[in-house]
Amino acid sequence: QVQLAESGGGLVQAGGSLRLSCAASGDTICISAMPMGWYRQAPGKERELVATITSGGSTTYEDSAKGRFTISRDNDKDTVYLQMNSLKPEDTAVYYCNARPPKSCILRGYEYDYWGQGTQVTVSS
Repeated sequence: QVQLAESGGGLVQAGGSLRLSCAASGDTICISAMPMGWYRQAPGKERELVATITSGGSTTYEDSAKGRFTISRDNDKDTVYLQMNSLKPEDTAVYYCNARPPKSCILRGYEYDYWGQGTQVTVSS
């Protein structure tokens, strides 16, 4: 199985930066093969996708994150990062890490996806 642990959230002023980390633990082969992503959920709103990264390093971003956020991964450390620059008050949310095992791992008993516990990001104006 896989466990995800986020860190790096906090309080920052508008225009500032934060780097979130998501450390995965479990089967290293499955972890390195997993597409992973960052989601966020603001109070009273549904959880939304922020950015994704494939096992090969291809990335996608939600429109409001483009040009400001960068997702990356270090497969040697089983860690995914989200560098957030030029933060805005509307970026305030709980940020969650997500991992989706490949079919080969699901057939071995892995879940279809895994979530971390979340880390709070608060951007003051």
